[in-house]
Amino acid sequence: MRALLHLLPGLLLPLGVAACGDNQTPPTRGKFVGGDATPLACAPNLDGRVDSSELAPAIDVNVGYLINPLGKEREVDVVGRVDGGKRTFRFDLDYADDQKLDVKASAVAGKWYAESFPTGEFVAPLDAAGTLDGIYRHDDAGVHLLGIASKLESAPEGKTLLVYAAPVTVFRFPLVAGSKWVSTGTVTNGTVRGLIYAGKDVYEVEDDATGTLVLHDFTFDQVHRVRTKVTVSPSVGPVTMRRQVSFVAECFGEVVRVVSKNDEPNADFTVATELRRLGQ
Repeated sequence: MRALLHLLPGLLLPLGVAACGDNQTPPTRGKFVGGDATPLACAPNLDGRVDSSELAPAIDVNVGYLINPLGKEREVDVVGRVDGGKRTFRFDLDYADDQKLDVKASAVAGKWYAESFPTGEFVAPLDAAGTLDGIYRHDDAGVHLLGIASKLESAPEGKTLLVYAAPVTVFRFPLVAGSKWVSTGTVTNGTVRGLIYAGKDVYEVEDDATGTLVLHDFTFDQVHRVRTKVTVSPSVGPVTMRRQVSFVAECFGEVVRVVSKNDEPNADFTVATELRRLGQ
């Protein structure tokens, strides 16, 4: 936002000029020289791809979303409409019961679980309640999830600490329509809510379309629809699956997140347990 302020024009005010007396010599003053505008850290070029520099983490920068209340489902259309060969996704309905969600990435250093993730660079909340953190690394190849931990070591529901044996790639660069990949996160000697845990999480990710996305407060000319199917297979207990559709824009990251019910069979599901949209 500080960079954007440099692009705003100054307000010109009319000033009165007093006449000089016979013995008054007007001072010679130098011409005002303005400073150079601060360049934007990232400017979308809408080239059909999202590169590493266009999806870099912004540490300690607050991002505001609108989100449905806990337990309140939303009807959604993740397919969009195609007109003249151009696809448009609309998530611009104004829901009276939407709630405000502030999300902020932060550094791993200083967190109670930092020693368990020596290559971690930043953390971001995984759930809207902010009780679980995802620990990530960002590089030229992608954004990688290293594991999951409870925000508090002494969480009321019990400590969670899941360290993947190998990182899971949640976004692979360059992100282009048609790209797809599968990553597996294996956990041994883990802890979930204070109980021992072992299991395997399989992430199937596909960037399958681009188009215009319309929100209540913004319109993005080009977003990537990224579908993620996560299958969780614990060593003890039932296998569960959940789908997530993320709409990703250059330099802005995830501007819409749509999450399905558990074990949703339809990739184009129409009922969401979570609808998160950039906005105020």
